Amino acid sequence: MKFTDELRLATKESWEKSLHHPFVQGIVKGDLPLEIFKNYILQDIYYLNHYAKVHALAAAQAEDFAITSFLAEKASRTAQAELGVHQQHAEILNITEEDMENFKPAPTAYGYTSHLYRSTMYGNLAYVISAMLPCYWLYADIGKTYEHANPETEIYRNWLATYASDWFQEATQKQIDLLNSLVEDMSEKEKEKVKEQFIIAKEYELAFWEMSYTFEKWLSQYDEKVKL
Repeated sequence: MKFTDELRLATKESWEKSLHHPFVQGIVKGDLPLEIFKNYILQDIYYLNHYAKVHALAAAQAEDFAITSFLAEKASRTAQAELGVHQQHAEILNITEEDMENFKPAPTAYGYTSHLYRSTMYGNLAYVISAMLPCYWLYADIGKTYEHANPETEIYRNWLATYASDWFQEATQKQIDLLNSLVEDMSEKEKEKVKEQFIIAKEYELAFWEMSYTFEKWLSQYDEKVKL
């Protein structure tokens, strides 16, 4: 069993919940309210800005220049491709400059990006790749799982098509292969630490759907008082 197979097994329950979360199912069926998708797009633009920076930090950590070049290229291509799609969505969803200027990340978006940055502090490239991998892998899995879905809403069709595309599937597989190669000579104790980065990031992926779907806010922003 490859190391990444162990990661999938360790996150099996979270993975299934992600694939069948109401947010994803709403996209697949085409009946997700656009306001929810708009909330997701705003949060994801914030996330992707930081995700690209984490790719760049990972590139700087790599000792093998070929890996440095690969990660630097992914930092640019992945960010540009996904942000380009999001910009198209932003036009359709009437996301204004004012929306962007007044945007504040929800707790989950802030926490997820913080986890990614934390993974870069260990000085071990495998930690960073492991923390970044769920974002690639889950979206690629959603793309393949629902590649034959045909929601009436165009932006939902485009969203699914992006992650079902050959280029995204190939990019994901390269990240999977990279992580497997990085842990080849690690002890089981060290592998467990790498696995922890993946598991936490995968939980954040599931939480990202819930955050978007429920319009998660900071506690002080809710109208009703929270009983502590």
